[in-house]
Amino acid sequence: MQGKLTIDPSNQIAKVDDRLYSSLIEHLGRAVYEGLYDPDSPQADKDGIRQDVVKAVKDLNIDLVRYPGGNFVSGFNWEDSVGPKDQRPTRLDLAWRSIETNQFGLHEFMKWTKQTGTRPDMAVNLGSRGIDAARNLIEYCNFPGGTYWSDLRKKNGAKEPFNIKTWCLGNEMDGDWQIGHKTAAEYGRLAHETAKVMRLVDPDIDLVVSGSSTREMATFGSWEETVLDHTYDDVDFLSLHRYYDNEENDLHNFLAKSVDFDEFISGIVAVCDAVKARKHSDKTLNLALDEWNVWYHSHKQDDETAPWQQAPHLLEDHYNFEDALMVGTMLITLLKHADRVKIACLAQLVNVIAPIMTTKQGIWLQSIFFPFMQVSKYGRGIALTPQQTADTYDSKDFKDVPYLDSMAVYNPDQNEVVIFAENKGEQAMDFTTTLNGFNVDHLEAATQFCGYDIKQTNEDQTMKIQPHDHVNVTDGVLKTQLEPLSWNMFRVSVIA
Repeated sequence: MQGKLTIDPSNQIAKVDDRLYSSLIEHLGRAVYEGLYDPDSPQADKDGIRQDVVKAVKDLNIDLVRYPGGNFVSGFNWEDSVGPKDQRPTRLDLAWRSIETNQFGLHEFMKWTKQTGTRPDMAVNLGSRGIDAARNLIEYCNFPGGTYWSDLRKKNGAKEPFNIKTWCLGNEMDGDWQIGHKTAAEYGRLAHETAKVMRLVDPDIDLVVSGSSTREMATFGSWEETVLDHTYDDVDFLSLHRYYDNEENDLHNFLAKSVDFDEFISGIVAVCDAVKARKHSDKTLNLALDEWNVWYHSHKQDDETAPWQQAPHLLEDHYNFEDALMVGTMLITLLKHADRVKIACLAQLVNVIAPIMTTKQGIWLQSIFFPFMQVSKYGRGIALTPQQTADTYDSKDFKDVPYLDSMAVYNPDQNEVVIFAENKGEQAMDFTTTLNGFNVDHLEAATQFCGYDIKQTNEDQTMKIQPHDHVNVTDGVLKTQLEPLSWNMFRVSVIA
């Protein structure tokens, strides 16, 4: 098989936003309790925050962390999560039919973000609550002092404002599973009024309005149009969510779903731009893909879990090697849309459909940890428009799918071009990258993630990124062979 990539520094998509490498922590299952926070673990500090998880999150180079949900937020009273722990109420969480103790709350989360070097992306409850709770929460978090809510924050131990600058206006409000589900018109009006009062408290925030929860919703497209008719001038981002599965156990159709992912993003961009044109607006609305991942392994387990437990085992997918390949091709797709997708949250971060899993004694890293770690670390800089040719295949749902998925990012601060390439085929591929317009110096590093059975998971921690030893760079052309079913990265040093 053959695959070729050509790049040029004059042919750019956009600068990659650091927020493209973000995640989600929801009060769901063991994500928070036994994940972020576990006072009984030998890995916890004096505040109960697990330091092994903190290190793994740092290794992933996560930027924003969306919190506290997710479906959870639509029934959440934020006031329950502040103040002395012995005075916080225990509540029923109706979203996941669990018991919420509120022992980990707003202040604990902010301490955790400082330890991990992440930034908060705070969601407000527009399901069971609305405008009043949202304005009080942002006053509590961001106002310096001298008012009821800001002084209560100080009383609770945070003298300085949290200065949270990214806020989500609810979650998946188009879904009838959501507490407080609304029509597009109902939600659009509420989001508009909520945005208005939040900006009165802090004009310097970014606001994310909820788009469709899946592409398969009957209201997909029309939901976005109606919501944006109400909120286009109020918000900075439209959210979109996308998960993929391999329920049919068809590897090539599974990996071909990156085609659907690309079309999904392009379709949402078209809707946003249509509203822009209709409104005669000068403003271009960007996207927040604030939930994305592979998700399906845990469905049967979740159906068998008894309700009303504290931190039950929910959505604990154990990812295999083919899932890592899917996450890799989704990351490449995100980079291809770096001009409009500015926030992307891998959902989720710990224990719940997550790259990091915990036990009482320690952690283990899932297969999907490795491609995400590489792209989040080295996919910084300017995304370059890929000119690619490759052999193709047809799958059950898709035609002319390239066996090769490739992308390059130019990092001028590091004088480096980083190439990500995935071979979706079960044969080796001769791969060539032509670096037009670059003064190539040398190959800095080459790695591959391959050689595992597609159904292999990583509980035994045997998976690792391996060196790729057979790469030639001559006269601005990189040549190598990509192993079957492989994720690859090449870092090429260039002279400015």
